[in-house]
Amino acid sequence: MPFREIGWEISQWWIVYIPGILAVIAIGYGGYERYRLWRLGKPASIFENLGGRIKSFINPAIFDGFAHRRLFGVTFDFSGVRSLSNELREGVSFFPPKIATKHPLGGLIRSAVSPFIPKEFYPGIIHFLLFGGAGLLLLGTAMDVVAHYDYPFMRGATYLGFSLVNDLGGVFMLLGVILALIRRYIQRPQRLTNTAEDALILGLIFVVVLSGFILEGFRICAVASHTELAQPGWARWSFLGYALSLAFDNLAPATQLVWYQWLWWGHMVFTMGVIIYISLAFSKLTHIIVAPLNVFFRSLRPKGALVPILNLEEAESFGAEKIEDFTWKQLMDLDACTGCGRCQDNCPVYLSGKALSPKKLIQDLKSHLEEKGRKSQNNSRSLIGEVISEDDIWACTTCRACQQVCPVFVEHIDKTIEMRRYLVLSESRFPETAMGALTSIETRGHPWRGTTAVRTDWADGLGIKELSQDSEIDILYWVGCTEALEDRSMKVAIAVGKILKKAGIKFGILGSEETCCGEPARRMGNEYLFQIQAQRNIELLKSYQVKKIITACPHCFNTIKNEYPQFGGEFEVIHHTEFIANLIKNGRIEPFMRLDQKVTYQDSCYLGRYNGIYDAPREILASIPRLNLTEMAWRKEKGFCCGGGGGRMWMEEQGTRVNHMRTEDVIKTGAQIVATACPFCLQMFEDGIKAKGVEESLKAMDIAELINLAIPSE
Repeated sequence: MPFREIGWEISQWWIVYIPGILAVIAIGYGGYERYRLWRLGKPASIFENLGGRIKSFINPAIFDGFAHRRLFGVTFDFSGVRSLSNELREGVSFFPPKIATKHPLGGLIRSAVSPFIPKEFYPGIIHFLLFGGAGLLLLGTAMDVVAHYDYPFMRGATYLGFSLVNDLGGVFMLLGVILALIRRYIQRPQRLTNTAEDALILGLIFVVVLSGFILEGFRICAVASHTELAQPGWARWSFLGYALSLAFDNLAPATQLVWYQWLWWGHMVFTMGVIIYISLAFSKLTHIIVAPLNVFFRSLRPKGALVPILNLEEAESFGAEKIEDFTWKQLMDLDACTGCGRCQDNCPVYLSGKALSPKKLIQDLKSHLEEKGRKSQNNSRSLIGEVISEDDIWACTTCRACQQVCPVFVEHIDKTIEMRRYLVLSESRFPETAMGALTSIETRGHPWRGTTAVRTDWADGLGIKELSQDSEIDILYWVGCTEALEDRSMKVAIAVGKILKKAGIKFGILGSEETCCGEPARRMGNEYLFQIQAQRNIELLKSYQVKKIITACPHCFNTIKNEYPQFGGEFEVIHHTEFIANLIKNGRIEPFMRLDQKVTYQDSCYLGRYNGIYDAPREILASIPRLNLTEMAWRKEKGFCCGGGGGRMWMEEQGTRVNHMRTEDVIKTGAQIVATACPFCLQMFEDGIKAKGVEESLKAMDIAELINLAIPSE
């Protein structure tokens, strides 16, 4: 019966337990040292509702951990498994403009494969090979241990099967290392920063696996020469070890045995040494442990909700002035990051040529944390200004593209907002144009300091009631500052009002009582002003017993839906695209006027990535006769920000403007109309279209305006 004796011809083989025990101690010590660094941070309330946290961990553990969903850049989960082939097709030739390689051969390879595979497939398959190979090898080792100490089941077909699986695992790892070396040192994509540690880790993995195969080859030769059973049939199941054994077959049996014995000890001690090094140096490979922890303890808040500052009046400090002001979970985030650069590849600010890189931000914070842990080193650098520049803090549009693609669920935005909070609330330092918007919210109840309009101008002649006149309504139309006060966006409010009236919806508006929801203030770091606005609005809405709200602004939608509950404001909030889509499905309105136009759609970050609304806008556009919908390369989960989020709508932008880049994407589609579902996007496209001089061939319109054209007028 086929089998293999553990430690065959190895005298005193149990001595290997000594480096094994040392490796276990190193793992424990290395983990403790890192935990000590994390504990420099503030407490984090993440141990509540552990049952719910465990349940929420199942989906990412299976699809992101084992199936490599984010690493392959595809979308599928329990809630609705989407066709992998469709996802791969959507990713064809998906290479952003600034993503290039630094070596001619790397560029040639990319040119050859890009028409056939999506951008993330190659690095995804590298990691899958390394991850899967390591898993198979660990499984085989575990089975050997169980069979040796508990029940000897590794015999016959079971043994042969595990021999095959072990060799497959090793081959996967060797192939993964080779592909990783090609990617890092031949292709050399800009997003990867090659360090000596990267080369060392890949080298160590390669040596460990290759030495294991060479050891296996000598074992096969030695067993065949020193036992009565020369097992060629058994050995072939260990196919790579068997192939190597053929190269050693001409050596004398005594030589084969000596080489086998020396390699056995060398491989075991070297492998344990690698584990000890990885643990004590806390190298990138420790993400094997930290990444699952980081995913398990990730924020379970709605994606669009920031952490509130509780008891603002009693708080001794605001935001993050130093690394210790982050929570310990946010510090653990830093160690989960492997520097893969996917966040950087998808950051609109970085792609527009700005200095901000989400990868660099996290890695710089990590280096600073390590400085704090080395007591003998100078760690007096200030977090803001020296470690992270103020320009980088203010450049972020909070579009969430970085977090959407991060394989280990690093939360970049919370850290940026915490640093903004310190600058605004403790230092009163912010861009001059941001100051104007914040002052206007405080004094006038909206951020548009230059407008002379009042909140009801857009509704003149429409016969829309204010709640102060008649509070007997079914739904409140929350207009929002931009659509109520900015000239171009008023047309959107008019279109929404007309659609609701045509559908026979009993609705009303707050009119002059409506004030800013506070979203710009919160994203710009003024948590104090946001909470004032939120509490004022919640009290007003409750006084009118409002239960259901519709709004055409994703920023208002996200804030009232996901952040007002933090302060007791529980309302049913619907975005106008979902509401209109339901009106069409239920036959309340019927678009039948033809629109012979080629249209592309812009996914708003706060509607899409923050709240998962991708289908409703497209369903609306599909309902319009003769409308030709064409998609941009950056779309849905991979949508490209217009540049107006995170308070950037009211800040000056240096260099290449994000909205101009996005307008170029629209122009490439040949569309005559870019449809939006967000007033910020609409404004940004209006500016971009003028800047590109294409006003005659391209215009920006909200989906409500398009539907209003497609249904009969009263």
